[in-house]
Amino acid sequence: MINIGLIGAGNISDTHARAAAALSGVRVAAVFAPTRAHAEQLAARHGAVAYDTLDGLLRHQPLDMVAIGSPSGRHAEHGVAAVQRGLHALVEKPIDTTTARADRLIAEARRADVTLGVMFQDRLKPDPQRMKRLIDAGRLGTPIVATAQVKWYRTPEYYRGSTWRGTRALDGGGALMNQGVHTVDLLLWLFGPVRRVFGRTAARLHAIEVEDTAIATLEFQNGALGTIEATTAAYPGYSRRLELTGSEGTLVLDGDSLTAIDLRRPPAGERPASPPAATAAASTPVVADASAHQRLFEDFVRAVTTRTPPVCDGPEGRRSVALIEAVYESARLDRPIDVVDVVDA
Repeated sequence: MINIGLIGAGNISDTHARAAAALSGVRVAAVFAPTRAHAEQLAARHGAVAYDTLDGLLRHQPLDMVAIGSPSGRHAEHGVAAVQRGLHALVEKPIDTTTARADRLIAEARRADVTLGVMFQDRLKPDPQRMKRLIDAGRLGTPIVATAQVKWYRTPEYYRGSTWRGTRALDGGGALMNQGVHTVDLLLWLFGPVRRVFGRTAARLHAIEVEDTAIATLEFQNGALGTIEATTAAYPGYSRRLELTGSEGTLVLDGDSLTAIDLRRPPAGERPASPPAATAAASTPVVADASAHQRLFEDFVRAVTTRTPPVCDGPEGRRSVALIEAVYESARLDRPIDVVDVVDA
């Protein structure tokens, strides 16, 4: 039995709890939230013990791993506390809001010889997996151009009703660091690392400390060019879109569906492109379907038990933060910025 402690008791921790509870041999054992009533509500649904201090949760026995769903700017702090107790840690995206804090967590996990993973569940969804196989098999050819769009909508109440969303200290950024980070991760996973960025950010609709709109041009290490657009101000909210073009064709991901497989030489037996499907994330932060997180937890438990890397480990999870950090720095300085995509350990 793998005993899991949840750090956080908000919407995303509820998703973590539902995903973990769906697996055999896994049990939600404890929940921590600084507001005890929140911890008790989530713990009661899963027969777990509630704590209102992090130390209380980390001392709980038995406990094998933690799933961290606290505000983004505290991910590394909470992760370091857990791995120093010898616990495996699965961290909600982003791994943290700065590469400096991410590097500390990565180093501490290595020192403790425990498994560290980051929750980029899109890597395990069927159609992104299809894209990965096609690209790794060389079907796309030489990378040429990539376009990533996350044109979502969040109400003013989404930010006003939170003590941390939209803040520089705990959210670390806005539409790009919070909502766009999943698509940034897919872009890097599928098309390779980025060498240089030039970015612009603005808060055009919401009264927040960070951006609700970001645009960046990218130069990939493989020579390809690309763009990222991310916003939480595009009413009523649209599916994210990722278009990847190489010398042999184009692949298009709309939401979670691979809607175009336009290749000069499509592989034999490849099934047709999928029709687009509506994605609730475009207009709400609530995750109704926990199946993708369930696959992620299953992968992480496998990694822990077999001592092999999870689908997204710490250094992999750091890459999206490094790119976004460079976009923010570029926007601040009004010039291109090189992306430092190496763990400072």
